[in-house]
Amino acid sequence: MGGIGIWQLIIILVIVLLLFGTKRLKNLGGDLGGAIKGFKGAMKEGEEEKGKDDQKSVSNDGTEKDDAEKSDK
Repeated sequence: MGGIGIWQLIIILVIVLLLFGTKRLKNLGGDLGGAIKGFKGAMKEGEEEKGKDDQKSVSNDGTEKDDAEKSDK
């Protein structure tokens, strides 16, 4: 009684289809998919840049230095 059953989901889907139409829902789904794809790409790019920055800081004399230590010297 507390959860949403399959019949309630089907009724909601039919109402949404009647209100918006299939063409508008198709466009909405495409836009949403594109946004998710762009977000995943940006996250992957950010992780790659972070990995490159970490490699640069470790490659200096084989030790990792912090910005405060670099400015002291």
